[in-house]
Amino acid sequence: MAETEERLRRTMMFVPGNNPAMVKDAGIYGADSIMFDLEDAVSMTEKDAARVLVYESLKTQDYGDAELVVRVNGQDTEYYHNDVIAMVKAGIDVIRLPKVESADMIKTLVKDVEAAEKQVGREVGSTHVMAAIESAKGVLNVAEIAAASNRMIGVALSAEDYTTDMKTHRYPDGAELEFSRNMVLHAARAAGIAAFDTVFTNMDDTDGFYRETRYIHQLGFDGKSLVNPRQIAMVNDVYQPTEKEIENAKNVINAIEEAKVKGSGVISMNGQMVDRPVVLRAQRVMMLAKASNLLDEEGNYIEK
Repeated sequence: MAETEERLRRTMMFVPGNNPAMVKDAGIYGADSIMFDLEDAVSMTEKDAARVLVYESLKTQDYGDAELVVRVNGQDTEYYHNDVIAMVKAGIDVIRLPKVESADMIKTLVKDVEAAEKQVGREVGSTHVMAAIESAKGVLNVAEIAAASNRMIGVALSAEDYTTDMKTHRYPDGAELEFSRNMVLHAARAAGIAAFDTVFTNMDDTDGFYRETRYIHQLGFDGKSLVNPRQIAMVNDVYQPTEKEIENAKNVINAIEEAKVKGSGVISMNGQMVDRPVVLRAQRVMMLAKASNLLDEEGNYIEK
């Protein structure tokens, strides 16, 4: 289980590593996580230049509170090792490995990351990792992958490669992804890490994007990988709690505080005991409410 701080990961925005303007401006859109892409978005002739651009930007640009992620090239490529060393040296928060099909691939990444940390003088253990699941083999092994290291912060489904591997393609109702989504989600929850849904690439289909985002929110995904900054507000809109959910969560938090004042190990509300799952759900609702700017300084709900 990853020993990382609890944080919101509603949106992970892809940023092509070979696009200077997008790399420079990535922090202005408000994504929870920014993912610089050195893999599919970058042609073979630009791999080295993209790595240098992302490295320099990480060292010089202020990306605010966003979690900084990089998708390195695959372990079967000549670019992988240089990507890992450069990104660890640049201080990246998370390295996302593409096309993961086994726990051994994550263990190899962790070994290489640790060697890079020692080489560049970075604190050992400070670089986290995540896996992109892109094949039938990856989906069937995702539970072992998710639990492969305490550096793991999440697993992400990548639907384009997965559906190709399954000899199908994307459909509007998403039925072809139902099994893989549930496998990825359950593996993440069992390992105590985050689960990210795949990208939705048709920017002209706003209704379809909302429908898919509501569905993955209903399933329990932490968030969604995105290809366009316009999608950030749309995801946040789906994930923001209702006024009723916020009021219920505030009541639970108040009950916790009352129990602390009384020195009681038992939390009760309206004469009933409040168990741990209810507490955790309330804490997450309050995190979402604050991130959605739904509370004033006194903690009161702000009507939007």
